[in-house]
Amino acid sequence: MRIGLVSPYSLTVPGGVQSQVLALGRALRATGHKVRVLGPCDGAPPEPGITPLGNSIPTAANGSVAPIAPDPSCALRTIRALRDEQFDVVHLHEPLVPGPCETVLMLNNVTTVGTWHAAGGSVAYRVPGTRVLANRISHRVAVSQDAMRMAVQGLGGTYTVLWNGIETNRFDEFCTEYNTPNQGYGGFSCHMSYCFGARRLESHVMKLENRSSR
Repeated sequence: MRIGLVSPYSLTVPGGVQSQVLALGRALRATGHKVRVLGPCDGAPPEPGITPLGNSIPTAANGSVAPIAPDPSCALRTIRALRDEQFDVVHLHEPLVPGPCETVLMLNNVTTVGTWHAAGGSVAYRVPGTRVLANRISHRVAVSQDAMRMAVQGLGGTYTVLWNGIETNRFDEFCTEYNTPNQGYGGFSCHMSYCFGARRLESHVMKLENRSSR
Protein backbone atom coordinates (compact mmCIF):
# COMPACT_ATOMS: atom_id res chain seq x y z
CA MET A 1 0.00 0.00 0.00
CA ARG A 2 1.22 3.51 -0.78
CA ILE A 3 0.78 5.64 2.34
CA GLY A 4 1.33 9.34 2.80
CA LEU A 5 1.91 10.77 6.27
CA VAL A 6 1.46 14.52 6.57
CA SER A 7 2.79 16.72 9.35
CA PRO A 8 1.68 20.36 9.50
CA TYR A 9 4.73 21.16 11.66
CA SER A 10 8.32 21.46 10.44
CA LEU A 11 10.00 18.07 10.53
CA THR A 12 13.36 19.65 11.32
CA VAL A 13 12.01 21.21 14.53
CA PRO A 14 11.76 18.82 17.52
CA GLY A 15 8.17 18.16 18.57
CA GLY A 16 5.80 15.46 19.74
CA VAL A 17 3.69 15.33 16.59
CA GLN A 18 6.74 15.33 14.33
CA SER A 19 8.38 12.47 16.23
CA GLN A 20 5.18 10.41 16.05
CA VAL A 21 4.87 10.98 12.30
CA LEU A 22 8.47 9.96 11.60
CA ALA A 23 8.31 6.93 13.89
CA LEU A 24 5.05 5.74 12.36
CA GLY A 25 6.62 6.03 8.93
CA ARG A 26 9.55 3.84 9.97
CA ALA A 27 7.22 1.27 11.49
CA LEU A 28 4.99 1.07 8.43
CA ARG A 29 7.99 0.69 6.12
CA ALA A 30 9.21 -2.17 8.29
CA THR A 31 5.98 -4.05 7.54
CA GLY A 32 6.40 -3.64 3.78
CA HIS A 33 4.34 -0.55 2.98
CA LYS A 34 5.60 2.20 0.71
CA VAL A 35 5.54 5.30 2.88
CA ARG A 36 6.33 8.93 2.18
CA VAL A 37 6.30 11.65 4.83
CA LEU A 38 5.22 15.13 3.74
CA GLY A 39 5.85 18.23 5.80
CA PRO A 40 7.63 21.58 6.04
CA CYS A 41 11.41 21.41 6.52
CA ASP A 42 13.68 24.25 7.59
CA GLY A 43 16.80 22.81 6.02
CA ALA A 44 17.66 19.29 4.91
CA PRO A 45 15.08 16.58 5.82
CA PRO A 46 16.09 14.77 9.03
CA GLU A 47 15.94 11.31 7.44
CA PRO A 48 15.20 9.54 4.12
CA GLY A 49 11.65 9.10 2.83
CA ILE A 50 10.60 12.73 3.35
CA THR A 51 9.19 15.16 0.80
CA PRO A 52 9.97 18.68 2.08
CA LEU A 53 7.22 21.21 1.47
CA GLY A 54 9.24 24.38 2.10
CA ASN A 55 10.18 26.41 5.13
CA SER A 56 7.87 26.94 8.07
CA ILE A 57 6.56 30.23 9.42
CA PRO A 58 6.71 30.48 13.24
CA THR A 59 3.13 31.17 14.30
CA ALA A 60 1.78 31.90 17.79
CA ALA A 61 -0.77 29.26 18.84
CA ASN A 62 -2.11 28.10 22.22
CA GLY A 63 0.58 29.89 24.18
CA SER A 64 3.38 28.45 22.06
CA VAL A 65 4.99 28.98 18.66
CA ALA A 66 4.07 26.45 15.97
CA PRO A 67 6.40 25.95 12.97
CA ILE A 68 3.66 25.67 10.32
CA ALA A 69 3.53 26.46 6.60
CA PRO A 70 0.19 28.00 5.58
CA ASP A 71 1.68 29.74 2.51
CA PRO A 72 0.75 29.19 -1.17
CA SER A 73 4.14 27.67 -2.04
CA CYS A 74 3.60 24.89 0.50
CA ALA A 75 0.13 24.25 -0.91
CA LEU A 76 1.53 23.93 -4.43
CA ARG A 77 4.24 21.50 -3.28
CA THR A 78 1.60 19.46 -1.47
CA ILE A 79 -0.58 19.26 -4.59
CA ARG A 80 2.44 18.22 -6.66
CA ALA A 81 3.40 15.51 -4.16
CA LEU A 82 -0.12 14.07 -4.12
CA ARG A 83 -0.17 13.99 -7.91
CA ASP A 84 3.26 12.34 -8.17
CA GLU A 85 2.90 9.79 -5.36
CA GLN A 86 -0.67 8.58 -6.04
CA PHE A 87 -1.20 7.48 -2.44
CA ASP A 88 -3.80 4.87 -1.52
CA VAL A 89 -4.38 6.59 1.81
CA VAL A 90 -3.12 9.79 3.42
CA HIS A 91 -2.76 10.08 7.19
CA LEU A 92 -3.11 13.67 8.38
CA HIS A 93 -1.76 14.63 11.80
CA GLU A 94 -3.54 17.61 13.35
CA PRO A 95 -5.59 17.74 10.14
CA LEU A 96 -7.09 21.20 10.67
CA VAL A 97 -3.85 23.07 11.26
CA PRO A 98 -3.37 25.52 8.35
CA GLY A 99 -0.91 24.15 5.82
CA PRO A 100 -0.49 20.87 3.93
CA CYS A 101 -3.16 18.95 5.86
CA GLU A 102 -5.86 21.46 4.95
CA THR A 103 -4.66 21.42 1.34
CA VAL A 104 -5.20 17.64 1.20
CA LEU A 105 -8.71 18.04 2.61
CA MET A 106 -9.60 20.83 0.19
CA LEU A 107 -8.64 18.62 -2.75
CA ASN A 108 -10.70 15.77 -1.23
CA ASN A 109 -9.51 13.22 -3.78
CA VAL A 110 -7.99 10.48 -1.60
CA THR A 111 -8.95 8.33 1.39
CA THR A 112 -7.80 10.06 4.58
CA VAL A 113 -7.19 9.30 8.23
CA GLY A 114 -7.02 12.26 10.60
CA THR A 115 -5.31 12.11 14.00
CA TRP A 116 -5.94 14.74 16.68
CA HIS A 117 -3.10 15.23 19.18
CA ALA A 118 -3.92 18.50 20.95
CA ALA A 119 -6.15 18.87 23.99
CA GLY A 120 -7.44 21.71 26.11
CA GLY A 121 -9.54 23.69 23.65
CA SER A 122 -8.91 25.62 20.45
CA VAL A 123 -10.59 28.72 19.04
CA ALA A 124 -9.46 27.58 15.58
CA TYR A 125 -12.34 25.09 15.49
CA ARG A 126 -14.78 28.02 15.48
CA VAL A 127 -13.49 29.26 12.11
CA PRO A 128 -16.22 28.99 9.45
CA GLY A 129 -15.73 26.00 7.18
CA THR A 130 -13.73 23.99 9.69
CA ARG A 131 -16.44 21.39 10.18
CA VAL A 132 -16.80 21.05 6.42
CA LEU A 133 -13.13 20.09 6.14
CA ALA A 134 -13.38 17.72 9.11
CA ASN A 135 -16.31 15.95 7.47
CA ARG A 136 -14.06 15.08 4.51
CA ILE A 137 -11.88 12.88 6.71
CA SER A 138 -12.64 9.20 6.15
CA HIS A 139 -11.70 8.07 9.67
CA ARG A 140 -10.97 10.17 12.76
CA VAL A 141 -8.48 9.21 15.47
CA ALA A 142 -7.49 10.89 18.74
CA VAL A 143 -4.39 10.08 20.78
CA SER A 144 -6.13 10.50 24.15
CA GLN A 145 -9.52 10.91 25.76
CA ASP A 146 -8.75 14.62 26.27
CA ALA A 147 -7.90 15.08 22.60
CA MET A 148 -11.09 13.30 21.60
CA ARG A 149 -13.15 15.43 23.98
CA MET A 150 -11.80 18.64 22.48
CA ALA A 151 -12.40 17.44 18.92
CA VAL A 152 -15.95 16.29 19.66
CA GLN A 153 -16.82 19.55 21.40
CA GLY A 154 -15.47 21.64 18.55
CA LEU A 155 -16.25 19.50 15.51
CA GLY A 156 -18.59 16.67 16.44
CA GLY A 157 -18.07 13.29 14.81
CA THR A 158 -16.91 9.86 15.94
CA TYR A 159 -13.32 9.11 16.94
CA THR A 160 -11.19 6.08 17.71
CA VAL A 161 -8.74 6.58 20.58
CA LEU A 162 -5.29 5.21 19.77
CA TRP A 163 -2.47 6.16 22.11
CA ASN A 164 0.83 7.52 20.85
CA GLY A 165 3.20 4.75 19.80
CA ILE A 166 6.60 3.83 21.18
CA GLU A 167 9.44 2.47 19.06
CA THR A 168 10.19 -0.51 21.24
CA ASN A 169 13.12 -1.68 19.10
CA ARG A 170 15.10 1.33 20.34
CA PHE A 171 15.06 -0.26 23.80
CA ASP A 172 16.35 -3.69 22.75
CA GLU A 173 19.65 -3.30 24.56
CA PHE A 174 17.92 -2.32 27.79
CA CYS A 175 15.44 -5.19 27.47
CA THR A 176 18.27 -7.66 26.94
CA GLU A 177 19.97 -6.37 30.08
CA TYR A 178 16.83 -7.08 32.12
CA ASN A 179 15.88 -10.26 30.23
CA THR A 180 12.51 -8.76 29.29
CA PRO A 181 10.78 -9.53 25.97
CA ASN A 182 10.38 -6.56 23.64
CA GLN A 183 7.26 -6.89 21.51
CA GLY A 184 5.40 -4.45 19.29
CA TYR A 185 3.83 -3.91 15.89
CA GLY A 186 6.79 -3.42 13.58
CA GLY A 187 8.80 -2.26 16.58
CA PHE A 188 6.17 0.41 17.25
CA SER A 189 4.03 -0.47 20.25
CA CYS A 190 1.07 1.43 21.68
CA HIS A 191 1.72 0.05 25.14
CA MET A 192 4.39 0.93 27.66
CA SER A 193 6.41 -2.28 27.91
CA TYR A 194 7.64 -3.33 31.33
CA CYS A 195 11.20 -3.09 30.08
CA PHE A 196 11.00 0.71 29.72
CA GLY A 197 12.79 1.40 32.94
CA ALA A 198 9.91 0.08 35.02
CA ARG A 199 12.15 -2.15 37.11
CA ARG A 200 14.71 0.59 37.57
CA LEU A 201 12.00 3.09 38.48
CA GLU A 202 10.50 0.63 40.94
CA SER A 203 13.86 0.13 42.66
CA HIS A 204 14.38 3.89 43.06
CA VAL A 205 10.87 4.39 44.45
CA MET A 206 11.52 1.66 47.02
CA LYS A 207 14.78 3.36 48.04
CA LEU A 208 12.94 6.66 48.53
CA GLU A 209 10.26 4.95 50.58
CA ASN A 210 12.93 3.34 52.77
CA ARG A 211 14.61 6.69 53.33
CA SER A 212 11.36 8.43 54.25
CA SER A 213 10.49 5.70 56.77
CA ARG A 214 13.73 6.12 58.71
